[in-house]
Amino acid sequence: MSNNQYDQGRLNLPFVGICTFGKYPYVENWDGIEADLAVMGAPFDSGSQYRTGSRMGPRSIREASTLFSFGHAGAYDHEDDITYLPSETTKIVDIGDADIVHTDTLKSHENIKYGVKKILNAKAIPIVLGGDHSINIPCIDAFENEKEFHLIQIDAHLDFVDERHGVRYGHGNPMRRASEKKNVKGMTQIGIRNVSSTAKDGYEDARSRGSNIFSVRQYRNLGLSKILEVIPKNKRYYITVDIDAFDPSIAAGTGTPSHGGFYYYEVLELLDAIIQRGDVIGMDLVEVAPRL
Repeated sequence: MSNNQYDQGRLNLPFVGICTFGKYPYVENWDGIEADLAVMGAPFDSGSQYRTGSRMGPRSIREASTLFSFGHAGAYDHEDDITYLPSETTKIVDIGDADIVHTDTLKSHENIKYGVKKILNAKAIPIVLGGDHSINIPCIDAFENEKEFHLIQIDAHLDFVDERHGVRYGHGNPMRRASEKKNVKGMTQIGIRNVSSTAKDGYEDARSRGSNIFSVRQYRNLGLSKILEVIPKNKRYYITVDIDAFDPSIAAGTGTPSHGGFYYYEVLELLDAIIQRGDVIGMDLVEVAPRL
């Protein structure tokens, strides 16, 4: 990659300008999305049961991402000897946020679903920034007319509660709701640990519906290759990552931190292996609460 590419146009340092994700172009017209990947914020946290604040996640993630705004030259990784995300091969845009209606979960979720469907209609891959984990429910709903896929969850909690005190669309329910979709063909749930918000019958329900569940310790004892063996190969994958899958020592800013979590490279290597195993059709990152 020629160094003179850095001399074209503005230097555009991380602390300059508007904080779109990675400083990629902002697309306001959702009927005019032309990209390989489209980033959308879902700043909704009314599904949280304990500490709120993940509504500020998308804004904070975007600001942090400006440090990695490598521009059209892409980003060279000497360990992999690959230049990632050069503009000539990968077009990324930021379409802003779904509109959130305070106190109205169903309307907010409907607006998130609408945005994800606009991305899918544009034949782009949706990357959704939460928000609490309930935002995964409308994300999965948006794939209602898409081909079948396998759901991969990286999380400290199983999130397989069916209904509790009438709550069906909170951040403890998304994997249960996803299991009800005809085009969701099994789940692999990785990082699940400690005393969970899901009771024993929820685990039994998840396994009966074809879910494979691994704690962090089980993941480490088995190793990455053994974990990959239970993920069907050459399939379509949707990946949902809860930031509390990581150990609080490296990701404290979340509503329900859980000790004994993953470290950075463990998840990076897992994601890299999944991407090589099949086609990732969408992804969300949830529960980032920056003020914590």
